[in-house]
Amino acid sequence: MSNQLSIPFKKTRSIPIRQAVKDYILSAHPDTHPDAFKNDITEWEALRKDCIGGVVHPDRIQSAIKYHAQLVFILTKLPSDIGLEVPYCPVFNESSQPYALRSLAYERSAVLFNLAALQSQLALDEDRSSPQGLKKAIAYYQNAAGTLNYLNSTALPNLRVLADLDTLPLELSDPVISHLELLMLAQAQECVWQRAYLDGLKHALLAKLSMKVASLYEEALATIRERPPSLRNIFPTGWLYHVEAKRFHFEAAAHLRKSMDDSDAKRYGHEVARLSAAHAAVKQSYDAARRIGVSKLVMHDAKSLLDVVQKELARAERDNDLIYHHEVPALSALPPITEVSMVQSLVSTSLLEPKTVISHGEALFKELLAWGAKTAIRIYNERRDDLIKGEVREWAQRSNDAAIATLRSLNLPAALEALEKPIGLPPSLLKKAEEVRAENGPAQVESSIEDVRNLAERAMQILNEAMDILDQEAEEDEAFRKEGPFDRLSSQEANRELAVKGERYRDILTHAAESDAVVREGWEEWENNILELTWDEADLEASVPSSTLSGHSRLSSRSPNLTQTHARALRVLLENLDNVQRARNETVARAQRLAEADDITLRISKAASAFEQWVAVKPEMLEDILDEELSKYEKFRTMLEQSEQKQQELLDAIKDRNILFLQSRKDDPIVKEREHALQSLDLAYHKYKEIIRNLDEGLKFYNDFGNMMVQFKEACKVWANARRNEMMYVSYHGWICSALILLVVVQGFDPRYERRNLRACAY
Repeated sequence: MSNQLSIPFKKTRSIPIRQAVKDYILSAHPDTHPDAFKNDITEWEALRKDCIGGVVHPDRIQSAIKYHAQLVFILTKLPSDIGLEVPYCPVFNESSQPYALRSLAYERSAVLFNLAALQSQLALDEDRSSPQGLKKAIAYYQNAAGTLNYLNSTALPNLRVLADLDTLPLELSDPVISHLELLMLAQAQECVWQRAYLDGLKHALLAKLSMKVASLYEEALATIRERPPSLRNIFPTGWLYHVEAKRFHFEAAAHLRKSMDDSDAKRYGHEVARLSAAHAAVKQSYDAARRIGVSKLVMHDAKSLLDVVQKELARAERDNDLIYHHEVPALSALPPITEVSMVQSLVSTSLLEPKTVISHGEALFKELLAWGAKTAIRIYNERRDDLIKGEVREWAQRSNDAAIATLRSLNLPAALEALEKPIGLPPSLLKKAEEVRAENGPAQVESSIEDVRNLAERAMQILNEAMDILDQEAEEDEAFRKEGPFDRLSSQEANRELAVKGERYRDILTHAAESDAVVREGWEEWENNILELTWDEADLEASVPSSTLSGHSRLSSRSPNLTQTHARALRVLLENLDNVQRARNETVARAQRLAEADDITLRISKAASAFEQWVAVKPEMLEDILDEELSKYEKFRTMLEQSEQKQQELLDAIKDRNILFLQSRKDDPIVKEREHALQSLDLAYHKYKEIIRNLDEGLKFYNDFGNMMVQFKEACKVWANARRNEMMYVSYHGWICSALILLVVVQGFDPRYERRNLRACAY
């Protein structure tokens, strides 16, 4: 038993590091085999096993520091979330279910917390009756405070950014960590005071040292005092009363020592005032020390001090009344006792500079591309693909569609072809029909529609199977809960993230199905027209009316020449428009070829290796390189912009010339009928290309989405299996506790058995 406090360890259990790392490397680094890092994984497992044993020995400090250093380096290579759940029990309630977070940053924070706990327990184990023991205890407490300070200022901010604050255990909140740091400093200063007392230093200095002890205990209390009950109640019974008792104890000790200094200086009125203040403070200390949960040694210390103060106060008052007759001032009129601090939070150099602990050759996963660099490559590829799709391919398609729509509204080129070739089919239409026949267009469309439908149904089926897994687990959980109260989240709370994700996937599939229906409706509307394009040339020609000059439509001797002039001008403009569109399509093809061959892995790797080895490479640190690499696609945007401008000029010219062309002709119903038939076939070709394009996009979407659904289903399986294992764990330990309670009943009540059995239940 001690009159000081130590920080308990955060208990944990073994975790599947090997499988999680293998799965991550396979998914994030498909070009790297996990076996290349099997030694690194084995070393990681050994380091963690050596670090989490809960053994209180000075040698364990170096084990924790080495493991922390490796974690710092690992976090430069792996993201915090690699799918590995890290469980740690609440520090002041080991019997509760552990907090499990998929976060290596949580693992790092817990390792630092346990390092501070180890240092505090080592301090508590020192013999504080000897100068050498006090010296070691002072060092351990200051190191514990420094570790907590480093945890709160360096490790926890990263964890709080990555994790939901509501999911973090309360002992890792800022108020609790600050409280523990100040408590360690207070106990270190207390040891300094004790060393000064053993060395027989002057009363005035002892008073100053003692007042600083009281101040630090008060600061530790202040970080928790006004916090919500949920935060104050995480501490064991008597913890905060212990701190309060210490705070008033050393305030009383400060006034007592200052009274002795006043007595030596013949300030007898001041002596009485100081002893009165000491008496008031020590009474508060004794009252707090008598609360449940406070160490008996603390109460004994407070009682001893109270006896001394009462005795000295009675003597001083008697002497002053009978002999000195000095005026006794109010405490507020006395000069305050100057605090002298001899302690500080000492952060180990091994924590501040982890690279001093392990050489680069010993660092784990040193050959693996940093996750930040890998993320930067992924971000670049996504931006590049979005640029190619949105600002190149779709832009070009919009321009092409605009030209087709404009020509369709002008009945071009059908009007020209009907005039230039009154019998037979225009070469451009024959070429388009040949393309549809060669591709077996209608059959290809029907096949793609069926493939899209099958892939959509498969994706929905996998999603339903995944949600069935969650539903089945919920039914098992409900049945499990009927067996008795168990301390674990309900399925509705535990699977909220997966359930929300599943509903979002279902909405995506619903919207995709609506788009599929639009494509099918388009095919049904244009199927007959597109089928005509697959006819042989003779049948296709027979389906288009021929036109010849009839008496009714003969032109005057001047009109044919004028019409032909406008027709030739229109033909030139249309050919120029075709050239613009071909050049635009070639621009898109060039951009696509460049994107397919574009790989910035080597450049990113070199840039990442240029940073200091122990610096976590973040994607934003490589932003300049990403912008520079993407700039090579800027020329395609410029070319498309110029192409669109040129197209608009040509379309304006075509509209103007078409007006003159129409004015130069007389209405001829046979020509109009031929124009309409040719225009219908031309439009059918463009609709065919549009349907094929939409179906290709649909196939790609459902293939990618299907893979995503497989991963989601697997995630649901893993989660459900983890819940079943947890159910077995809780059920088994509940059975053990029931058996032990029955044993207690059979044996009869004995406090020793009770403590031992409850401890067994906790484990």
